[in-house]
Amino acid sequence: MATIFTKIAHGEIPSYKVAESEEFYAFLDINPMVEGHTLVIPKNVENDYIFNLDDRTYLGLCAFAKKVAVAIKAAVPCKRVGVAVLGMEVPHTHIHLVPLQSEQDLDFRKEKLQLSQERFRQIADSIRSEYEKL
Repeated sequence: MATIFTKIAHGEIPSYKVAESEEFYAFLDINPMVEGHTLVIPKNVENDYIFNLDDRTYLGLCAFAKKVAVAIKAAVPCKRVGVAVLGMEVPHTHIHLVPLQSEQDLDFRKEKLQLSQERFRQIADSIRSEYEKL
């Protein structure tokens, strides 16, 4: 059975797409810690632990995430983009990219933002526009 992230990557469940390649997909987290909080996943590999990925997929995912992080930093005012790999919520490898003003912005225990669909679209469009310039 496909994970929710596989269904998102294949367009079966709607998402706020930020970037996409043949192998990887990036979309806004619908329960963001801050505006621009993005998830990056392999599209066709349903592995629940990043360090179990084969080297090619692992390195490709990291390179794709780096490019997405550059786009986030250009689109969302922040000091830097933080990276977290937890993998506890969804059994599909995913990297969290979180725009940071301080280390507290990467606290998964804090209350999540509630954004309108229009705001999600604006943020996704802005990041995607920056990604396409790279």
